[in-house]
Amino acid sequence: MSENWYINFVKTSLEVIRNSHVPLRSSKFSKKKYTQHQLLTLIILKEKIGKDYRDFTELLPNLTTITDIIQFTDIIQLEEIPHYTTLQKFLSRIPSLTFRIILKNVIRRLHQKGEIIRITSIDSTGFTSSYASHYYSKRINKTRKSFIKASIAVDSDKLIILWWKFSKVPVHDSQHAKSLINQVIRIKKSDCFTMDKGYDSEKIHQYIRENIGAESIIPVRKWNGNIYSGKYRKEMIENFNQEKYGQRNMVETVFSVIKRKYNENVRSRKYFNQIKEIKIRMLIHNMTL
Repeated sequence: MSENWYINFVKTSLEVIRNSHVPLRSSKFSKKKYTQHQLLTLIILKEKIGKDYRDFTELLPNLTTITDIIQFTDIIQLEEIPHYTTLQKFLSRIPSLTFRIILKNVIRRLHQKGEIIRITSIDSTGFTSSYASHYYSKRINKTRKSFIKASIAVDSDKLIILWWKFSKVPVHDSQHAKSLINQVIRIKKSDCFTMDKGYDSEKIHQYIRENIGAESIIPVRKWNGNIYSGKYRKEMIENFNQEKYGQRNMVETVFSVIKRKYNENVRSRKYFNQIKEIKIRMLIHNMTL
């Protein structure tokens, strides 16, 4: 990457935020020192760099030469670098709806108007939070971890994240499927949905084919060597399109890229802030395609 990669990234982030019509102020009574555009851009840059709040604010003035610092400051029009607690409080305060709006805007930038997605792939993974009482961990001689289940729908051709769904507790994959499908078709039409065996359900097949009007490709599971089939599950057994199903691996590729570049651990302690961190990483993935 060039020395000024982060300046170009900041420009892109600001453009996306502005085009998403994020308000400059959260309230007419809010302090006028920073705008929501400035703080959100810095938080996105923090996740891109992969630092915690304190390290990020300490590192920020030393990223480039003095000339570049002036250019960087001019881009986001900051009079001074905010304290790290300012960024922490802002992340807690900003509504989750803001990230949904930004996601839709990024998707529209990456897809042409009227473009139909050939194959949408759905899968889930876990992000961990290693925060726990050190005293308790020492007593039990074991590190406590909590997991956030993240399910996403991905354009298998362009590797674009189309939507997301999160859960604090383990849930069956099929419980996230319908919500993801509905949100995807509100943004872009898709000709086909592929999922692994964890989503095998006659109801999911029926919903995709009869309500959405798309093709569904999900391998059929067996229980004790037997297959309890419905109409569409029987069709899967007899006419399974292996070539299209092979594109499902692209959603696993997206998860791999996000975890490799931005880590699978979340730094925030609060659940809703943890989700926002993951959403930002997914937005960065889309913005840098």
